[in-house]
Amino acid sequence: MIETDLLVVGGGVNGVGIARDAAGRGLGVFLCEMDDLARHTSSSSTKLIHGGLRYLENYDFRLVRHALREREVLLRAAPHVIWPLRFVLPYHKALRPKWLIRSGLFLYDHLGGRRLLPASHRIDLRRHPAGGSLKPKFAEGFEYSDCWVQDARLVVLNAMDARARGAEIRTRTRCCGIKRHTDHWIVDLEDGKTEERYQVRARALVNAAGPWVNEVLQMHSARHSKSRTRLIKGSHIVVPKLFDHEYPYIFQNQDGRVLFVIPFERDFTLIGTTDCEVHETPEAIGIDDEELTYICRAATEYMDRPVTPEDVVWSYSGVRPLYNDAAASAAKVTRDYMLDLDTDGAPMLSVFGGKITTYRDLAQQAMGLLAGTMSGIPSMNWTADAQLPGGEIENADFDRFLEDCRRTYPWLQDDLVYDYARNYGTRITMILAGCEDTLSLGRHFGGPLYEREVKYLMEHEFALTAEDVLWRRSKKGLRLTSEEAGDLDLWMSEEQGR
Repeated sequence: MIETDLLVVGGGVNGVGIARDAAGRGLGVFLCEMDDLARHTSSSSTKLIHGGLRYLENYDFRLVRHALREREVLLRAAPHVIWPLRFVLPYHKALRPKWLIRSGLFLYDHLGGRRLLPASHRIDLRRHPAGGSLKPKFAEGFEYSDCWVQDARLVVLNAMDARARGAEIRTRTRCCGIKRHTDHWIVDLEDGKTEERYQVRARALVNAAGPWVNEVLQMHSARHSKSRTRLIKGSHIVVPKLFDHEYPYIFQNQDGRVLFVIPFERDFTLIGTTDCEVHETPEAIGIDDEELTYICRAATEYMDRPVTPEDVVWSYSGVRPLYNDAAASAAKVTRDYMLDLDTDGAPMLSVFGGKITTYRDLAQQAMGLLAGTMSGIPSMNWTADAQLPGGEIENADFDRFLEDCRRTYPWLQDDLVYDYARNYGTRITMILAGCEDTLSLGRHFGGPLYEREVKYLMEHEFALTAEDVLWRRSKKGLRLTSEEAGDLDLWMSEEQGR
């Protein structure tokens, strides 16, 4: 039997964040995830580190303030996978008045103690670079700051750092049963590859199973109601690039929601999201026709050329396990989190809700709660000043780092230098160690994907399948054919069997 201090169920952003924080405090940590890291909700976001401008209308000032503070903490921690954007919000005469937008942006600029990012201001869309892609009726608007994040990579980086600090990270490992004792838990696990079953004894249990949080609770007790969570599906589409500038848009919709239209992977545009309540925890979920129509219609309201379902080259959907605050509509359910600590025996901490921007703060608070019930947990909030793997970039200056990489690897084509620097930061040296030309990168699988990168992902980033590589560790699935993806899957399987 494996023994540890803390067993974490769930390999999404909250689970790996807690595992990393705990391991950094010197605790024994074991994390199990039934699929790949970030396989579900945490790879299905709009990929923003933001305060949530829309949440101000719901008077969710606490959430916005915390998220805005975290925005700059995370920007320093991982400047390779998180970077600033300047959003353009066109003024729509039939919707929110100018004074309300100005007031909201003033609060957004000042609630979180902004230091690194520029403030918002009014713009003339007839002269601004972003105006040419909009219908002529949108003549004025506003510009403000938020940040982009490669969401699934952020999850993996936290898991890597947790492992480097001593945590055991087991993907494709399902939690099958939990049994509580006075001072410990016995957890039954099953290896999804070998079907081997084994047990872990842990002093405390963290239930960070996302949409499956209630199922884990019910393994222990039937008294927990499913009303603790509200499952909200969000879908996004990706289309060929709609504009040549680097400004993302935030569009107001007639239903009070907003739509993001964001430059994506150089040659594409990402558009989303929806808010649709679902009542069953899905193993797999996709966009439906109603959502697709909604997104296309909302984007076409603003863009100078229509967006149609036929334009879609990829779509993804995820279920957000939001805390049930009894809001009247899915769009108004709080994106804040709730931590439930049950100390009726060995402690169990369950995570409800949350958003990717606040995962580090959530983990820190979770460890603070557990410290009150477990001996030997140091009171140290260390993650606020710690870089994630690859983020050790001087002064968090990615542009300067990229120029250094171009000088160091003059033989590597520019798009690959950018790709490796942006995805792996300072760990680019591990991928390219000993390489002197493109042939040194090994087998070419298609698009910008070479053997050196795949081997690095398998050895260091828990990647086991082509899907892990093409849609979570990267988005190179947009550039490989289905045949090339199949060849990659076969090659990876053979490599693991050697």
